[in-house]
Amino acid sequence: MPRRLLALAEIIPAYAKIGWWGLFSPRFERAPLEIVQAAIVDQGQIFLCIRGGDLRGWELPGGGLHPNEAAQDGLIREVREETGLAVEVGPLIGTYTRTGIRPHTARVYACKITGGSFEPSAESHAAQWFPPNQLPETLLPWCRAPIEDAFSTTEKPVQRTESQTTSHVLKTFLIDLKMRLTPPTAGPVDATRSTPSRPPSEGPLVGGRGGCSEVKRSEQ
Repeated sequence: MPRRLLALAEIIPAYAKIGWWGLFSPRFERAPLEIVQAAIVDQGQIFLCIRGGDLRGWELPGGGLHPNEAAQDGLIREVREETGLAVEVGPLIGTYTRTGIRPHTARVYACKITGGSFEPSAESHAAQWFPPNQLPETLLPWCRAPIEDAFSTTEKPVQRTESQTTSHVLKTFLIDLKMRLTPPTAGPVDATRSTPSRPPSEGPLVGGRGGCSEVKRSEQ
C-alpha cells in the first residue's frame, strides 16, 4: 500500500482515540491532567521535537507527571524517555491553564541539555533547533505562547489561561494530517558527535546511537 494511503488508513483509529482522550477521558479522571515541558533555548534557537503516536506535529519535549512526582523530576524523566537527552531544569517560565477541549495545566521550564544523544522514540520521531521567527508551520498551536514567553524579556513566571475551542482542534487535525502525508525529511547523520552543552552553528547537534537519527539545526 502506498505510504499516503497507509497514512490515511491510520487516521480513523487515531482520531477516534484522540476524541475519547479529549472529550470523554477527563470525566473519569480522579485529578486534572498536569503536564511539564522543557523550553531549551541556546544561541537564539529553541529545541523542538516531532510528536509521534496518535497526534503528530512539532512541540516542546515533555509529558505527564506520575502520581506524587515532583515537576522537575518528571520533566527530566520525560525528556530522557522521549529523546535520550539529559537536561538540567531551570526557572519556571510559565503556567498555562487550558480550558475547553481536553482541559489541563502545563508548566514550562527553562532547561539546558547536559548529556546524552538523541534517540528517536514512539513519542519523538526527530528533533531540530529553530529560531523564534522561523517556527515550523506544523507547530502544535498550544506551544506558541510558551515559546514566545521563553524568548520574552518580561518578568517570569507568567500565568496564562487559554481556551481550546473547536477551531484549535481543527487546526491541530490539519497539522496532524499534513505531518502524516508529508513527513519532514531527515538530513545527514553524524553518529560520532557527542552532545555539547551548546549546539554548533551548523549541522546536526546529536547523532543517534548507531546512526539512527539526528538533531538538526535550522538554517538562519
